[in-house]
Amino acid sequence: MASNEVTFARDLGLFEATMIGVGAMIGAGIFVLTGIAAGVSGPASILAFALNGAVTLLTAFAYAELASAIPRAGGGYSFVRMAFPGALGFTAGWMLWFAYTVACSLYALGFAGYFWEFFHKYFPGLTAPVFGLMGQHAPVLVVTLLVAAAFIRLNARGAEVTGKAENWLTLTKLAVLGIFVLYGLKKVFGAPDAAMDHFTPFFPMGGGGVIVAMGLTFIAFEGYDLIATVAEEIKEPEKNIPRATFIALAVTVVMYLLILFVSLGALTPAHGTSWQFLGEYGETAIVRAAEDFMPAFGVALIVFGGLLSTTSALNATVMASSRVAFSMARDNWLPREMATIHPQRRTPHVAIVVTGVLLLAMALTLPIEAVGSAASLIFLLTFALVNLSVIALRRKAPEIPRRYRVPFYPFTPILGIVLNVFLALYQFTFQPLAWYVTAGWIVLGLLVYFAHFEKLAAGAEPQVLIPSERPLEEAPGLSVVVPLHNPDNVETLLDFAWPIARLRGRRLVAVTVVEVPRQLPIYQGMRFVQHREGLLRRAREWAADRGVELATDIALAHNVQQGVLSVAERQQADVLLMGWKGFTNTRERIFGEVTDQVIRHAPCDLMVLKIAEQKQFRRVLFPTAGGPHARLAAELLNALAEAWGMTVTATYVVPLGASVQQRREAEQWIDKTLTLVDPTLPVERKLVEGNTAAGGITRASLDADLVIIGAAKEPLFHKMLLGEIPEKVARYSPASVLVVKRYEGIARSLIKELMG
Repeated sequence: MASNEVTFARDLGLFEATMIGVGAMIGAGIFVLTGIAAGVSGPASILAFALNGAVTLLTAFAYAELASAIPRAGGGYSFVRMAFPGALGFTAGWMLWFAYTVACSLYALGFAGYFWEFFHKYFPGLTAPVFGLMGQHAPVLVVTLLVAAAFIRLNARGAEVTGKAENWLTLTKLAVLGIFVLYGLKKVFGAPDAAMDHFTPFFPMGGGGVIVAMGLTFIAFEGYDLIATVAEEIKEPEKNIPRATFIALAVTVVMYLLILFVSLGALTPAHGTSWQFLGEYGETAIVRAAEDFMPAFGVALIVFGGLLSTTSALNATVMASSRVAFSMARDNWLPREMATIHPQRRTPHVAIVVTGVLLLAMALTLPIEAVGSAASLIFLLTFALVNLSVIALRRKAPEIPRRYRVPFYPFTPILGIVLNVFLALYQFTFQPLAWYVTAGWIVLGLLVYFAHFEKLAAGAEPQVLIPSERPLEEAPGLSVVVPLHNPDNVETLLDFAWPIARLRGRRLVAVTVVEVPRQLPIYQGMRFVQHREGLLRRAREWAADRGVELATDIALAHNVQQGVLSVAERQQADVLLMGWKGFTNTRERIFGEVTDQVIRHAPCDLMVLKIAEQKQFRRVLFPTAGGPHARLAAELLNALAEAWGMTVTATYVVPLGASVQQRREAEQWIDKTLTLVDPTLPVERKLVEGNTAAGGITRASLDADLVIIGAAKEPLFHKMLLGEIPEKVARYSPASVLVVKRYEGIARSLIKELMG
């Protein structure tokens, strides 16, 4: 009997999810829009940012409820699509695709501005001829074109930044801005009266200026919604999504307000007020502020931070915009060609290229104020629809478990709708071009929808509302989990795993991992499942031939190691048995990237098997020097030897020319070892002389088919994963080698479980 299922690997914890939101929010917006906001509202730009934070919080409540209850990739588009599956759902996706693309344009333009600012500051002799020959705007457009094209190509080729690198990137951005704030606060507190003068009058442009600044800068608060787009990849989504959303928003709003405060208060311009100075320099205003109150390195630091933020934000939004287009094409709401995945690179290359063309067209034709305002406008309209979706889904699907609920429902989402729509409508008074572009895009979308895509979408599969977690009563029992990768070793790995499962009374589970490119939503890995199904088919055939009950599991993950660890946790693994190819191409990886990570983080007993060409396992070598891992090795040896009729050679390595006393002590170690071995097994004793223990065991293994050895206890922070001796034996022995490691966190896990 065999069962099979496909699962998603949730590999993002609270910290990683929070970094996604913070990294996306603290992007180019705060660098590019600070000066623009100060120019239209004066010191009241601080109030504009604070009010934008409050408006954003209302929609963040909606995202937190929807994403935690329905952790489906796609974010706001998916929620509106579920609540309103007709023209309104299409319009939400159509607008979001456009909004992310407009945001890409803003980030590309911001990068170009900071790029040339750096050269103006440090290489004026190089920039003067360029701007003299090409004018003031052409050099900026050229750099915009080049950087946008570069990231479009990177996304299409499949280049990705790992989650760990993204975390460091975000932390670096926060550190750069933190240094800027500290120097600004130092100057403000050094001359508080002069600093406060910069905030008088607080409303030089009247209350309307605040509303204008809110509309222009709302895009700086977009980004927390990207947490919802990766909802299927977040651990414990019902808890971590709301927490990550609110932490990301709190960190961002506090940082924004501090930056505005010191930019306005610490500046001492030669003429006029600080807010007029910031408004004059627009998107490079923070650089000018750093030049005024920071040491000589300040400008370079802020320019570096601006380049860092714009590049990371550009990469993220290219990915996000193409992901929305790809999802819409999958739903038959855009041409099916845009749902095409490259056969080798496994990226939505058509969606990326089409998005890139739109991005370049906008960046090269629209002024930066209109670009920022259009993006803000569309996000305001989309966020209003998300708030409306909360109300609609509460009525349409009340049965969905909602661990987190919007507070003060329905007043909170209604207020969110009203404020988002109000800000959107008010933008027409000061930036009508943004409304013309947005309205034209919506009208074009609706014409295309009713003319063509409405009929196609009617035949698409209905959206499924996915509960966030499997019910507790469906959780499996303890199991022995076997990840499969090499077709040649499927039967051998299962032959090793089955006696262990039978000995411990555990379920036997074979798993394979489908690696999904980071550019794709995790659920799109379903398209590649058939490429790994052959491994599980062989596993099921093995089980049928032997009358063994076997469960099979396909995990979709953005990296293989996380997929293996995710299945081990979900299947409540008691033992994890992994194959190993026997070598690695780099000193930085001992067994290989996947195996190294699994060894470090396996939540259970671990068996790493190097399979030699000879797959007969009749003669087993059992070296030991005691310890908990040796006891586990003996336990597994007993099960394997009984199942396969093995003969056992217990061995101990002594120094070359060992004394009688040393040999006597070695014999005592062997006696101690044999107390762990089943006395009914045929056992031979063997002392081996060698310069090193690893060398002696390796030489003794020439007469063996299999070496079973326990991991060694290594000093803290030591590079070795399983210990120097087992790793050298595994690497250099011509026989198959099974290294076992007992999970040392079992006791802690049991105590934690008992304490609830």
